[in-house]
Amino acid sequence: MTPSTRGRPLLSDLGPILLFLAVPVACEAQRRPSQFRQPTIPPPTILEYQPQSTLVVPEHEVPRARFPVVDVHGHPPTLDDRETIERVVHEMDRLNIGVMVQARPSSGAELQSQLDAVRAAGYEDRFVFFASLDLSDVGPGSGARIAAQLEADVRAGAVGIGEISKAFGLYHTKRDGSRLPLDDPELDVVWETAGRLGIPVFVHTADPPEFFQPLDYTNERWLELALFERRRYMDRERFPSFEQLMVERDRMIAKHPGTTWILAHMGWHTHDLARLGRIFDEHPNVLAEVGAVLYDLGRQPRFARDFFERYSDRILFGKDSFQPDEYPYYWRVFETADEYFDYYRDYHAFWKLYGMDLPDDVLRAMYWENAARIIPGLPTSALSGV
Repeated sequence: MTPSTRGRPLLSDLGPILLFLAVPVACEAQRRPSQFRQPTIPPPTILEYQPQSTLVVPEHEVPRARFPVVDVHGHPPTLDDRETIERVVHEMDRLNIGVMVQARPSSGAELQSQLDAVRAAGYEDRFVFFASLDLSDVGPGSGARIAAQLEADVRAGAVGIGEISKAFGLYHTKRDGSRLPLDDPELDVVWETAGRLGIPVFVHTADPPEFFQPLDYTNERWLELALFERRRYMDRERFPSFEQLMVERDRMIAKHPGTTWILAHMGWHTHDLARLGRIFDEHPNVLAEVGAVLYDLGRQPRFARDFFERYSDRILFGKDSFQPDEYPYYWRVFETADEYFDYYRDYHAFWKLYGMDLPDDVLRAMYWENAARIIPGLPTSALSGV
């Protein structure tokens, strides 16, 4: 169930050039003149300044993925009625999404109702379901209870765990009122059960590291944090640091080498792909998915392409929120060499995106092959012709 790393150079073999590329560069001479001068007319606010590019370059819109896709980070509406299911399938057909993982939290009766509805609608070849875990009020005996429910959900038809939300690590508490750490030993039986059942664990840990940094004018996510108060995790009296969460997550993974782990959002390491590479090198049972981090990949297309080629068997496609009109931005970044085009949410990124122009074998691996390898019983009829 774990991917092989044989025949691929480790990150330590990349050489001084790629190591240099992985290091942020600061240069006094490259600072913009605006840091030393003031405008001679009233400046616009950050919301008002929306410059329109005059650059004329080739454009290649990609409304449909080149190969069928498995979206491992699907968040469609609850799939418990035919109308909703058919509406989602219509959008999947338009985008060339062959199979979608329902990662919206569900377990027990809620999971069963969706499984039954999808079967009744005749679309069991288009959806698979991950089971959620009840991680509230964890205390002695909770691990065995959670593991027993997981086994019941797998018997019902679940093929993975997740998406385990960022509340695990940030908000969930134990029965004694203390924060529930990711590597809490009470949960070891749950992760071991997943390994025994041969199902992946899809975990979302923390949020972008900028959300944990001071909210000042050097924070490149300042606007987003100013708009969304609940995304601020700077208060160390309320929240652990980003690094503490990463350490706990990595210890949890290291304790369970027989379990397949999927890191949501590339582990929030797309700003530092070398770090994610080290995780891949150390843990052959770890994969990552690209949901909601396109803004980082599209601003480093050459280095990201090299990374995707090197770890082509470790990267999965995922989108996160089900907004059908946003998927083509992913196809364009992954499939073309286009330059300097917009991202779909300006408060995520003030910069433009560039295409990575990934080779077909890398696209196929990310779009569906890796998912088919690690998700047991993944239906393949909608992936025919690949």
